[in-house]
Amino acid sequence: MKTSIITMFAIVALAVVTGNSASATTTNNGKEVSTVLTNISKINKIEIHGNVELYVSDGSAEQVKVYNKYYSESALVQSKDGVLRITSYTDKKLVVWVTANDLRAIDAYDNAEVKSFGNLSKIEFDVNLYNNATATLNLDAYRANVNVNDSAKATLTGTANDYTLKYASQANINIKDFAAVNSTTTLISSPEYKVTALANL
Repeated sequence: MKTSIITMFAIVALAVVTGNSASATTTNNGKEVSTVLTNISKINKIEIHGNVELYVSDGSAEQVKVYNKYYSESALVQSKDGVLRITSYTDKKLVVWVTANDLRAIDAYDNAEVKSFGNLSKIEFDVNLYNNATATLNLDAYRANVNVNDSAKATLTGTANDYTLKYASQANINIKDFAAVNSTTTLISSPEYKVTALANL
């Protein structure tokens, strides 16, 4: 009983410290180290560069949770004017989980990975992938615009009323479990062919 009371007191104390943090709270539960950035709000766009693994989910309030030893690594997580920028060029992937209330766009570059955690319900949502970036997203959107450039790859599931896809390689697109009422797909071909519109992907 005494142990339970001490444990409960420790949890309450930790909750108070976390709630009052102005910038970040770092916890170390066994081997897992994570940092919750508490001074970030109103995220409407995420831009990621380098070796980053991003998990994104809908929520009533913004939260950015960075795993690994964030402050001891060459990583940057910065929020300005509604844009959350995440950059890491270390060999080990920087894992970040972002919960946002009004996320409207994601841009991913280099070897970045984007994965939805649960269903992303959006009125309008833009996804732009470049270089070797990948995205695996479960969408429930009124309007979704997806651009898959270079050697980037996208796997989409879910539904959209209006859906626009631009891509550089059909082999890098997986939409077999994605349905849209109205859809437009465009192949971004080599410069000499400019852009070729396709009736069906």
